[in-house]
Amino acid sequence: MRFGTGSGTRRRTVVAAALLAVTAGTALPLTQAEASAGGAASGIWQVDGYGAVLSLDGGRLQEYQVTSVSCIKGASAARTGGGHGTARYLSPEGDVLTVRPQGRPGRAWLHIDGSPGDRGLRRIGALPAACRTAPPTGPVAVFDVLWQTFDENYPFFAAKGIDWDAVRERYRPRVHAGTTDSELFALFREMLTPLHDAHVGLAEGDTRWGSVRPGTVMPGEDLDAKVISHVEEHDLGGAKLRMFAGGRIGYAELPGNRGYLRISGFAGYSETNDFAANSAALERTLDAVLTPAHTARLRGLVIDLRINGGGSDALGLQLAGRLTDRPYYAYAKRARNDPADPARFTRPQPQYVQPAGAPRYTGPVAVLTGGSTISAGETFTQALMGRPGTTVRIGQHTQGVFSDVLPRTLPNGMTVLLPNEEFLTRTGRTFDGTGIPPHLSEPVFTDEEFARGRDSAFDRAVAVLGRRD
Repeated sequence: MRFGTGSGTRRRTVVAAALLAVTAGTALPLTQAEASAGGAASGIWQVDGYGAVLSLDGGRLQEYQVTSVSCIKGASAARTGGGHGTARYLSPEGDVLTVRPQGRPGRAWLHIDGSPGDRGLRRIGALPAACRTAPPTGPVAVFDVLWQTFDENYPFFAAKGIDWDAVRERYRPRVHAGTTDSELFALFREMLTPLHDAHVGLAEGDTRWGSVRPGTVMPGEDLDAKVISHVEEHDLGGAKLRMFAGGRIGYAELPGNRGYLRISGFAGYSETNDFAANSAALERTLDAVLTPAHTARLRGLVIDLRINGGGSDALGLQLAGRLTDRPYYAYAKRARNDPADPARFTRPQPQYVQPAGAPRYTGPVAVLTGGSTISAGETFTQALMGRPGTTVRIGQHTQGVFSDVLPRTLPNGMTVLLPNEEFLTRTGRTFDGTGIPPHLSEPVFTDEEFARGRDSAFDRAVAVLGRRD
């Protein structure tokens, strides 16, 4: 089980009054003796948002996933370094986590590589009482943990018109001691489908379920291959894309000193698929594409995100840094922070695009988006909204899921995924549910477009860039 990080695998609530009611202790200041013994690298810590408590002890970080009715062991990581009260950990799945002092007594920060921003930690005296007893068992308990997990963490019930209490009243009576795991899975799927949220999912063994906004399609290998063939035949006149980063990024020259950059995801760039390796692979790709000579003559760039399954938000910020010569606001992240009030969030953490030290392209950009632009593909799109210079979005609304995914283990071993964050514009707007709208609307990979050998969004982008001469 991974820690909640970027999209793709998705690729994350102080459990305030309800959680504190079941904890054995309250937030405690960091004493001098504790600081000498390890500071932020030891002790029990409650996470601001994200429904979790962390135990740091004996060179290991252990997550406990907590609701007001349960406490279940989550992901863990082994300490690999650090010092002066700071500790660095590595999980078996490759997640790199850093815990460092916040500068206030009894407070610390948790950072997960690949996810912009930090999670606040508050020292508490002991694990919640529920974490020191066996977790609840049986189908009814499994139902209650799933329902409570969404009730305390999911921010979007009102926006989606869902009465979550009514959902419980409707479905809980259908669960009994003899309900099988497969029957529970089917019932949960029925419960969660009306959310139409691509960051909500279920997993039991080899069985997986997820859904997307009606009228859109989840990215996949078959669709990706079909689109690449269509692009090469129609848009590139039979020329082949130069492929980089494990085949997730393609580039081609267009007439008139313009370029075409296709990105099918912000993950999978390396064999290990960890953030450091993916970041290095992205940098090598951009060094090969945006050479000094090329950026000097480039007069327009089409960035195609129409089939993009997400990944690491930080990789999107890294790419955006090659498209500007000055810093600018990208977005701010915040997490739901009250199990009883879905309108309360952590303090927003602004994220900025920083110009890269390597060669940069700062000219006109046309961004192609659609309903299969998902998660980190959307946060990258949002990060370009404040880009200095000309940036035009063409196509259709993105999917409408921005949050990191919060993975949760149920008492029967089933895994449920859900979002708990918002990504805000400078004015406080979010695009969850609806997605980011285009400036110019065009069909995106419809059956008619495929059948007639057309790519209206691409053609519009080329025309828009041509008018910038």
